Amino acid sequence: MTGVSSVFAAGLALLAVAAVSDLVVGVRWPRWLSVPYLLGAAGSVCLAVTGAGALAGHPARLAVSGWLGAGWLGAASPRAAWPRAASPRAGWVGPGSLGLAADRLSGLFLVIAFVAATGVSLAFANWAARPGAVGRRGLGASYTLALGAVAVIMTATDAFSALFAWEALTVSFYLLASFERGRPGRGGGAYITLVFGRVSGACLLVGLLILAVRSHSLNLASFTHVTSGATRDAAQTLLMGGFAVKVGLVPFQVWMPRGYPAAPGPARAIMAGVGVNVGFYGLWRTLALLGAPPGWLTGLVLVLAGVTALLGIAHAAVQPGLQQVIAYSSVENTGLIVAGFGVALVGASVGDRRLLAVGLLAATLQVIAHTAAKSLLFTTSARIESATGTNELNALSAVARLLPWSGTGLAIGSLTLAGLPLTAGFVSEWFLLESLMQQFRVPGLGFRLVLAVAGAAVALTAGFAGVTFVRLVGLVVLGPRRASLDHREKAAGPDYGWLGRAGIVLLSAGCLVTAALVPLVIRVIAAGLSPVVPAAVTAGALKSPWVVQPVFAGFSVLSPSWLWIAMPSLLVVVIAFTRLVSGTRMTRVRRVPAWRSATAGVQGTDSYTASGFANPTRRVLAAVLHTRVEVRPVEVRPVEVRPVEVRPVEVRPVEVRPVEVGAHQDGPHLGYTSDVIEVVETYLYRPAVRPVMAVVRTVKRLQSGRLDAYLAYMLVALIALIALVVALA
Repeated sequence: MTGVSSVFAAGLALLAVAAVSDLVVGVRWPRWLSVPYLLGAAGSVCLAVTGAGALAGHPARLAVSGWLGAGWLGAASPRAAWPRAASPRAGWVGPGSLGLAADRLSGLFLVIAFVAATGVSLAFANWAARPGAVGRRGLGASYTLALGAVAVIMTATDAFSALFAWEALTVSFYLLASFERGRPGRGGGAYITLVFGRVSGACLLVGLLILAVRSHSLNLASFTHVTSGATRDAAQTLLMGGFAVKVGLVPFQVWMPRGYPAAPGPARAIMAGVGVNVGFYGLWRTLALLGAPPGWLTGLVLVLAGVTALLGIAHAAVQPGLQQVIAYSSVENTGLIVAGFGVALVGASVGDRRLLAVGLLAATLQVIAHTAAKSLLFTTSARIESATGTNELNALSAVARLLPWSGTGLAIGSLTLAGLPLTAGFVSEWFLLESLMQQFRVPGLGFRLVLAVAGAAVALTAGFAGVTFVRLVGLVVLGPRRASLDHREKAAGPDYGWLGRAGIVLLSAGCLVTAALVPLVIRVIAAGLSPVVPAAVTAGALKSPWVVQPVFAGFSVLSPSWLWIAMPSLLVVVIAFTRLVSGTRMTRVRRVPAWRSATAGVQGTDSYTASGFANPTRRVLAAVLHTRVEVRPVEVRPVEVRPVEVRPVEVRPVEVRPVEVGAHQDGPHLGYTSDVIEVVETYLYRPAVRPVMAVVRTVKRLQSGRLDAYLAYMLVALIALIALVVALA
């Protein structure tokens, strides 16, 4: 066993020990010692090192009970990435079939996922050590199960291991979302997470079985030998559909806004920032194994990506709760990532390797930005919610003063997802827009049209993303101090301890340093994408050591690294000039009312709120959100005050007379309500549920049947399944 393989085994072993320690010892650990999460952080470091080793050309592999008998073939080409079966039928469960191996593509996603998992785990250890944070055992085990399942999915070399780990991830998501199922809304969020997880698993099961029957092997590398045709297209469609459910592509996005907020504390970051990456890895791996999908599927992916991005940011911009805003932004980022992947599919379909490279490069950069920023946002928002006792944006303001570390992390994550300069989000969205602008290079009107539609949706999404996250930074992080939070400051306690702060720094560095060192990041990504597209083609994005371009030379250039030098330098120049001109007036302390919508002096209930800031978005995107506005007269009755009898308490009696109040409240009043609806849920799922429930009520009668009838049903189902497998073979 090589050194990288030993580190790989150590990482999985640490996660297993962490799960066992949580189940055996549980909450009896000392309050300051969160052993399961510290072990999870150590295991995440080992898995990230494993991924780095695979990227550097030192692949790791683990045999399962000595069953992995095939030799490693290297990762020089897409079809030579994993061990192969020795004969056409030597891949079924048995000798030479089960094992884990990390090639360059696996290594890339291991680094992305588990660097973020390390930061989240450190903060999780701090969060769980607070008094009353975790009331029973099981949370740490569910968290480590999710991390272990992610690692196995990204390194599985056979369909059985991949499906087993996929179901384990579904179970872990359900356990995390249902940990606080006694609280309102948590049980429903856990249930819908489980349902969509089972749907994705069913799609993958059928798709992999079709490929296994055609290739006569469960080894994933053997699927490249499946001949083109309707069967292969059907299997590829099912696989991409299963991964689309996991990442939340429309119309499967409805589970994210309910499932993520249902999980406790930083467990949301494990689900949204780490776990969801298995869906993107599956899409990348499917393209590496099966090549370009049918043209109609490529067009559908691009259209759905644009709709997903726009619908996600539209709902994120108007949500009243902090956790819901972050969850809906996951839907938006799914659309952005899949849009880049759709560009790569177009490039694969037309045989343009440069278009394939720029699409995958843009999508991978967006995966990195999303992983770092979403992990950071959910980690910091967990501490903010526990400290203030509220999730409502209107009740949150100036949290950076109350919790400086969490507030700063929330601001950095928000700026990253807004796509502003000096962050990884700016670089990834620039590459994405540049890749979508290459539609003039594509032959055929069909692909050009869908690329144009997706490009318009992504551009509109980028604009509203700025509005969405300015609301978080301007009104929640840096807003005026509210009296409603003053009395909670003492009860909130300190911010994250040194472990949590280390996690915030690590995740913040992922958002910022990635942009500063983007040429180095592109070299790493080029190596990781080599099983799909040659590294030399992806490296064409480097015009010079510190200047990048969208692979196609002469189209446009950008240097995020120089921006990190130029923009701070300009800031220093402006400050120096202002100091020179104004003298001591610049540093003079002045106390003025906080700026709020250019209405200086407005105080109390008339001040600008998060809901008021989102109202223009509700109106502009009314066609997307189906905004419902109602203005109606409200009857206001005067307050009736009765005389109060007061007994004398002094020598001289006190006379109390009735006071008439409420008369000024007479007159006409208007009530205003504005609401949005989830279009997909309202017009797709709810009508579909009604006939399903009718069938369920009918089928429930079978529960009182005879045992011999049940056995007959099972026999019929088994015969039908065998007949289907024989027909496909």
